[in-house]
Amino acid sequence: MSNPPNILDQQFSAPVRRRSILQLGGSMVGGLGLSQLFAAQAESAVSAKVDQPAVIFVWLPGGPPHMETYDLKPDAPEDYRGIYKPINTVVPGMDICELFPLQAKVADKFNLIRSVSHKFADHGGGHKRFMTGRIPATPTGTINDAPCVGSIVAKKLENNVNASGLGNYVVLGNGRVNSVNTFAFGSAYLGNETHPFSVSGDPNAEKFEVQNLSLHSSLVEERLHNRSALLSGLDRLRADVDASDLMGSMDAFNQRAMAMITSSAAHHAFDLSHESEKTRDRYGRHEWGQRALLARRLVEAGVPWVSIVMENPYVSGITMPDWGVYNWDSHAVNCHLFRDAEVRFPIYDKVVSAMIEDLYARGLDKRVLLVVTGEFGRTPRITVRPGTKSKVDQPGRDHWPGAMSFLVSGGGMQTGQVIGATNSRGEEPIRRPLTPNDLWASVYRHLGINPEHSFLDHSGRPMPILPFGQEIDELSPVA
Repeated sequence: MSNPPNILDQQFSAPVRRRSILQLGGSMVGGLGLSQLFAAQAESAVSAKVDQPAVIFVWLPGGPPHMETYDLKPDAPEDYRGIYKPINTVVPGMDICELFPLQAKVADKFNLIRSVSHKFADHGGGHKRFMTGRIPATPTGTINDAPCVGSIVAKKLENNVNASGLGNYVVLGNGRVNSVNTFAFGSAYLGNETHPFSVSGDPNAEKFEVQNLSLHSSLVEERLHNRSALLSGLDRLRADVDASDLMGSMDAFNQRAMAMITSSAAHHAFDLSHESEKTRDRYGRHEWGQRALLARRLVEAGVPWVSIVMENPYVSGITMPDWGVYNWDSHAVNCHLFRDAEVRFPIYDKVVSAMIEDLYARGLDKRVLLVVTGEFGRTPRITVRPGTKSKVDQPGRDHWPGAMSFLVSGGGMQTGQVIGATNSRGEEPIRRPLTPNDLWASVYRHLGINPEHSFLDHSGRPMPILPFGQEIDELSPVA
């Protein structure tokens, strides 16, 4: 089937004006209007008999180096293999980077995929290629001409949201997530109502507040007294909103935002004070760790899709040195590949292993699928150039869509597997070659979404959710 034309979404200015009404930094998708929520309670009670599948999608923008993370090549030439040694995991035959000792202990609870590739080496093209499951009309830029997977999921599940008002698509990250175009999260022809509810505060901050979820002023004083008063106030606010017919005058975007703002369940889900100090410490007292914990709370509360952007590890009191880089874009001009990894990787290791342990410990491993990936890998051969900030020669790796590795966990699948392989220098797949679309086919299966379903594009042409790709058999749920 042919690819959609490069028709850009021209509606981005409108949501900015609507967001100002509710002081939202980002939109929310999939919630229902308050009156609709109450009408849907009976249906939700029926569907609650079956565990609702969910996805936590961890996005590592910039492209993690596959030969420093999950596909080390210790026998490759020196200018390919890097300095890190592979270590054994609890799964015989599965080796990972020595800087991932915590992941090594839970390797029986995840799978590694080492043989995904595509052909878009620019960040913009790579983001669009991965996030939409389509060949983008242009190789650069991050404005989608096809919907992001998150928006597709939100659209397909818009009638399946429970009565809590939590919605069905949330993105957690720094302030850059407040624009859907930063990471190719745009909805294209699905419309702005399928954009995510974006949370950009630092959950590790003592006075962390969800900007998009600020309480109505009439509830602030009651919140200081006790939670029962808060719930009572929320009920009164809901009644006032319905009585004024305010919801009927709002568009779908604002209805869903208001539904979350007036939802006690939403406030509870975002309140990390309900977690033990031990659990919060296990995830890590920094932005990455506490966002990951929030993601677990959200899927546990019923949100079917939560994305976490883990971009800059030099946050929450960790100072970025001259040889560090903001995201995972480890060019030599950006960072010292190995010195940056020695800060970045232990933080990443702690967070990812905590997420995996927690999902299994809480019995969420069958209904929640965890996916951790970036847009591509890095060049197998190391380059050495002067750093823009450090001013001295340092090693790095450039963009490489020809091979990449990523991690998947949960989803009721058999775990402890290594799927696919690259050649001896990490240049290209030689066993079980896959594309991002094969991953998405498996993700859609987990969520009960038919990838052959079509949406109409701006020209009125039917566009299938996934134009090509096959489910990855190794990721099938165990009966």
